[in-house]
Amino acid sequence: MKTPGLLSFLALPVVWAIPTSELNAFLSSLDDYTEVTNAASSNLFGGVANGIGYVLDHAQEVLHDHLHQGQDTLEKWVHEGKQFVKQNGLTYELVTNPAFQDYQLRVTDPDLCDPTVKQHSGYLDVTDGKHLFFWFFESRTSPEKAPLTLWLNGGPGCSSITGLLFENGPCRVTNGGKSTKPFEHSWNNYSNIIFLDQPVDVGYSYSTDGSTVNTSPVAAEDVYAFIELFLARYPEYADMPFHIAAESYGGIYAPNIGSVIHLKNKELTLRPAPGVKHVNLASIILANGQTDPYVQLASVPDYVCDGPYPLFDDPEGAQCTALRSKVPTCQRLIQGCYNYNSRLTCVPAIVYCYSQLMGPVQQTGVNPYDVRKKCDRSKDGSLCYKEMAWVETWMNDAATKKALGVPAERTFQTCNTDVNQAFFSQGDGVKNAAALLPPLVNDGVRLLVYAGNADAMCNYVGNERWMEKLEHNFHAEFAKSRPVPWVTLEGGIIAGEVRSVGGNGFSAGNVTFAQVYEAGHMVPFDQPEAASDLFNRWILDVPLILNATEIASTMTVPFGGLV
Repeated sequence: MKTPGLLSFLALPVVWAIPTSELNAFLSSLDDYTEVTNAASSNLFGGVANGIGYVLDHAQEVLHDHLHQGQDTLEKWVHEGKQFVKQNGLTYELVTNPAFQDYQLRVTDPDLCDPTVKQHSGYLDVTDGKHLFFWFFESRTSPEKAPLTLWLNGGPGCSSITGLLFENGPCRVTNGGKSTKPFEHSWNNYSNIIFLDQPVDVGYSYSTDGSTVNTSPVAAEDVYAFIELFLARYPEYADMPFHIAAESYGGIYAPNIGSVIHLKNKELTLRPAPGVKHVNLASIILANGQTDPYVQLASVPDYVCDGPYPLFDDPEGAQCTALRSKVPTCQRLIQGCYNYNSRLTCVPAIVYCYSQLMGPVQQTGVNPYDVRKKCDRSKDGSLCYKEMAWVETWMNDAATKKALGVPAERTFQTCNTDVNQAFFSQGDGVKNAAALLPPLVNDGVRLLVYAGNADAMCNYVGNERWMEKLEHNFHAEFAKSRPVPWVTLEGGIIAGEVRSVGGNGFSAGNVTFAQVYEAGHMVPFDQPEAASDLFNRWILDVPLILNATEIASTMTVPFGGLV
C-alpha cells in the first residue's frame, strides 16, 4: 500500500547511504550501477531495474499475462455504427482512429462514485502491450459549457484514482474502504474531468508483454494519443478549454505532456491531418510539484530550518548547518544533469541530493508530506495515510472492477514501486521540466503553481523560487509582484496568498503562484474548500485577488455564466 505523493525514497524508514566512491564508480562505468542499487537495497529505490535481474524479477508476471491473454476469447460486432468488443467477460465500446493506428480505446459507462453525472471508464490500448486505465466524470454544472481537465497524480508510479478517491474527485472512500460518500468540493463541480493512470503499470494500467515506460517524455506521447482518441470519441468536449492538473511528480509529467500537445498543435497548424484534433490547451496546473530540482532541492534547508513549521530547534545548529553544506554539491550534480541530460550525470544527482537533503527530514519521524504530523506507520501505513489502504480495498472489490471495465485478475495498487525505480534508474526526477514551460506561456498557455505550506517533499519556498527564476514574457512583472491575501468565495476565509500577473487584474492571471495555508502535499485533502475555490476560479478565469464581496459586484451569475 502506497500513497500519491512524490515517492522518492521515502516509502521506507531507511535513509540512503551512498559512499562517494560508489558515485565515482558509477560515473566511470554504467556497469557499476549495480553497486549503487545494492547499497540502496533497503529503501524504495533499492534493487533498481537493470539488466537481467530486472527481467527475471518480472518474468513470472509477464508469463502470467501471456498465458491469460492466450485464453481470452474476443467477440467483436457493430451496432448502430459503433464498434463493440467483449473481452474477459466484459463488454466495451471500441474506439479507433486511423491517424493513431497504434492505439485504441475500450470504453464502458459506470455509475459508481457519483451516479448523478455521466461517466466513462476503460483503457487506452497500445500495440506494444500497454493498457492505460482512465475514469471520466462530467461536470455537475453545465457540462456542455464546462472546461475539460486531466488530473494526474505523481510518484512516479502512483495512481490518479487515489487523487479521485482521496483528494478531489466526486466521492471519497469511507468506512475502511467498504463504501464511498459524495464529496461536495469535487473538482467536477465546474469542470469535466479525467483521471488517468499513467504510465503503464500504474493503478489499474497494465502491460501484457512486459513493455515498460521509464521517462516522462515517452510517457507524454501515450498521454497525447489518449487525449486525441478521447476527444475524437467525445467531440462535445473538443472545443472546450483543456487543463492539465498534476500533483507532485506531476510537476515533471505535466510540462512534458503540455510540451507535446503544444508542438503537435503547431505541426497541425502547418500540416493539417485528417482525424487529428487541435487540443485547446488552456493551462498547466502544478500542485505541490517537483519541476526545477536545481532550485527546489536547494530550498530544503531553508524550509525545514526557517519555514513555518521548522523541524530543527536551532536554524543555525548542527543539523541545519550540515544540511546547508550539502547544497553546493547537489546543485553541481543537478547542473551536470541539466547540461548533459544523461543517466551518467542524472542518476548520481538524484542519489546524492535525495539522500543528503531529504534523508535527514525522514529521520525526524514526521510525515514528510505534512510536517505538522508525526507518522506512526503501524497505524497510518507505510506512507503515513491510512486512507490509502481504504482506496485499495474499494478499488479491488469485484463489483467495482466489473463496473469500471477492469479485468477481474487485476490488482489495484495506489503506487507501484517498480515504476518508481525504473524512472529513478534514468535520473528522470532531476531533469529540468521547468525549461519546457516558457514556450507555452509565451503562446498564451496559462500557468498556475500552488503548494501547501506544510509540505516538506515539494515545499512552497522552492516552488515560488523557481517561478521567480523562470524566463518568459511575464517574468519581469512576476519578479516585481508581491503576495496578496487570497480569500475563498464560499467561506470568506484567508486560505493563503497569491502572486498573479497578466490579465490586467481582471482574470486569474497568466502566471500565478499560490501558497496554501495549513495544507500539506495533498492540498485538496487538507483544505478541500480552498483547493476547490482555487481550481474553480482558475479554470473559469475569475480573479484570485478579490474577496467574496468585491467579486460579487463583478459577476451577474456565479462563475461567469456556467449556471
